[in-house]
Amino acid sequence: MHISFLLNSGYGMGGTIRTTFNLARALAEQHDVEVVSVFRHRDRPFFDPGPGVRLRALVDLRRHSPAYDGADPEHALPARVFPRGDGRYPQYSALTDRRIAQHLGSTGADVVIGTRPGLNAHIARQTRHGTVRLGQEHLTLATHPARLKLMLRDTYPRLDALTTVTEADARDYRRMLRLPGVRIEAVPNSVPAPGVRPADGTAKWVVAAGRLAPAKRYDVLIRAFAEVVAERPDWGLRIYGSGRERDRLRALIGELGLYNHVFLMGAAHPIEAEWAKGSIAAVTSSLESFGMTIVEAMRCGLPVVATDCPHGPGEIIRDGADGLLAPVGDVPAISRALLRLIGDDALRHRMARAALVSSARFDPSEVATRYEDLLTSLVKRRGSTLHRGRGALLSGAYAAKDALVGRGLALQGGRA
Repeated sequence: MHISFLLNSGYGMGGTIRTTFNLARALAEQHDVEVVSVFRHRDRPFFDPGPGVRLRALVDLRRHSPAYDGADPEHALPARVFPRGDGRYPQYSALTDRRIAQHLGSTGADVVIGTRPGLNAHIARQTRHGTVRLGQEHLTLATHPARLKLMLRDTYPRLDALTTVTEADARDYRRMLRLPGVRIEAVPNSVPAPGVRPADGTAKWVVAAGRLAPAKRYDVLIRAFAEVVAERPDWGLRIYGSGRERDRLRALIGELGLYNHVFLMGAAHPIEAEWAKGSIAAVTSSLESFGMTIVEAMRCGLPVVATDCPHGPGEIIRDGADGLLAPVGDVPAISRALLRLIGDDALRHRMARAALVSSARFDPSEVATRYEDLLTSLVKRRGSTLHRGRGALLSGAYAAKDALVGRGLALQGGRA
């Protein structure tokens, strides 16, 4: 199969970029795979897409580049296809509308895969006749604004399939959007095996990692660790990441007198070596769309203490077997879970071994196999449908309308 991913930017360092490259690299072992980046802001990608994956961009925003598109008059005009409800809308323009439409209208791919709602809308409306259209959801339906949900309900019926990263989110899509004919599957993000030896469980460090953002609730973790220190002052907490909460968290550490026990380490890349220096991982978020850091820590041999928040932790951690779950925001419960692992070496080591085994299900090869089975069935279904002639008229009608939008945005008053 020729598989084409459409990504906001393949040159940054976000989680969607990383997991897309993981999947693309694994699929490229058996298929022809490309990643098409809408934007290019830098010369080289932050993550390596892999030797078998082609990476190219539609809009070049490197000022030093001869192909610089930032001065194009269309780039100053608002987008009409990319939906306003998608948080990336301010980056998009009439230029991106046209370039994406040209790409999707001429692609030779058997399957095109979008990686965020706004790009899924483009794929649903503008992909050429005969190509399988798959949208990925890397966030959650529950966190999307009402305006975006209305767009999804109107546009997503034109997709062949939609994948979410959790079963909980897949259930939300089936129940709330009711997309007839669209196959909705939960397929988790993939995390490759780390290039470091697993943690040996002897270091007296709890490790956390992620954006220093309100939803991560590091304040809850720090308060819980204050209770840990009261019983086990020989243990410490390292928090890796950067973000707007840094000053507030630093002040809290000082307020609680934890400056010798809790350390804000800043961002680290790669993070695997830092996980391996710890013995327990902690995640205290109020909301997770999946929980990549949980899987990363488990693949490095750490049991994880996590809040049982929507949507991911409860689908990753097997409570009591390879980690422990605690109620969201419950400081005493989180501290008790940490102390349980800290105070029982045998339990900690047993859960660490279990975490290594259970997290292997998130290996890119395992996730790629699930995608391969899904894509193969979709290509066969699309071929059968085209052979019977059903769907061609619908697709042609959509393409005729949306081609006008892509070619000069001629549909006056058209809705995105």
